[in-house]
Amino acid sequence: MALKATIFKADIQIADMDRGHYADYSLTLARHPSETDERMMVRLLAFALFADPALAFGKGLCVDDEPDLWQKDLTGAIERWIDVGQPDEKWVRKACGRAAEVVVLTYGRALEVWWAGVRDKLSRQPTLKVIEISREVSSELAKLAERTMRLQFSIQDGHVWVTNGRDTVQIEPRSLLGADRV
Repeated sequence: MALKATIFKADIQIADMDRGHYADYSLTLARHPSETDERMMVRLLAFALFADPALAFGKGLCVDDEPDLWQKDLTGAIERWIDVGQPDEKWVRKACGRAAEVVVLTYGRALEVWWAGVRDKLSRQPTLKVIEISREVSSELAKLAERTMRLQFSIQDGHVWVTNGRDTVQIEPRSLLGADRV
């Protein structure tokens, strides 16, 4: 019998002073059985960093040609494609051909090894941004995961603070490719 996704609800408030974006979102996240809390929370962070009314979660791990998040215009053209983790470089190059902008939020134990293996190949993609979330921070972020979450994201000068009212995680996303600041 196949395992089903676990449903998480997240009410998030975003105060992004860098972009001038202030909004509340009620989100439903389906966590694939093979997905960890850490990965799911990095997906939620990606949503907060690029929040827009048109940004939506894709089927991610379940479907090969959909990102973790994407933003489409009214014609259906993909404006922004966001993947989380350490995707295959061929997959990233294919996404660069389909979307106006591609963002990879990378984290995890093998981050340095992955980046060393794909850096030269991906650096030729002009529409690609690669953003690193440190291993320690992504682990702390995972501790905020609950089936029902109320989180506040404050973003200023490239720094992110996430709180659930009890605990706060400070995040300093680091650009590896494509931008000086996230």
